[in-house]
Amino acid sequence: MLPIWASGILCLVPVVQQGTFPVSQALKMDRHLGANLKLPPATFNVVSLITIIIFLPSFDLFLQPILAKVTKNEEGLTSLQKIVIGDICSVLTMLSAGLVEWRRRGVAIAHGAADGVAPMSAMWLAPQFVFLGLCEILTVVGHTQFYNTESPENMKSIGNSLQYLVMAFSIYVGTLMVNVVNQVTRKYGGIDWLNDDINAGRLDYYYFLLAGFATINLVYILYCVKRYHYKVVIPPNIF
Repeated sequence: MLPIWASGILCLVPVVQQGTFPVSQALKMDRHLGANLKLPPATFNVVSLITIIIFLPSFDLFLQPILAKVTKNEEGLTSLQKIVIGDICSVLTMLSAGLVEWRRRGVAIAHGAADGVAPMSAMWLAPQFVFLGLCEILTVVGHTQFYNTESPENMKSIGNSLQYLVMAFSIYVGTLMVNVVNQVTRKYGGIDWLNDDINAGRLDYYYFLLAGFATINLVYILYCVKRYHYKVVIPPNIF
């Protein structure tokens, strides 16, 4: 069980990272919605919440019955399948974020505006938040379901608390990665990737680095899932 639990740490790092850097990106993009409405830079985080709000009832009403017929599982997907799909969405989150930032930075430098703002719609940030919402809900639900069904009867409360521990470790790991990347790139590259001026830094490289770690984590969880055997529940004897 612990190897499965450990996989959630790197998977949720994008969740804790996407609350900060996309705000810096949005500040250097065109945030106008229509002629007169200019969105605040932190608005785009709402996309992940909207994704969760739409996905949950859609899965229960439409996807789960279809998947239940295909997989012969009344839940539609097993807990480990949800965790794996959540990990895939984690990789897609960082790849999408990296590609958008790579394009945004190139446009901003080519445009050469004094304020460094790229003539590129900030709505291009939305896809990464869609993947982020899917990653968060599938990973959290998958892990919670896994702990509830696979933990020994007298340890279910401890199993459920492991989910909060995963999020806490994700925050620490994310902070550690930011500090290490800042120090290493500043020492060997002249300017750190996560510079306050994101047009001078290389935030896209950092996103691709996270995508690489997420891919390694995906391979790891696939290995764990392949070797894992679900707990066999023996019904009690009735006399």
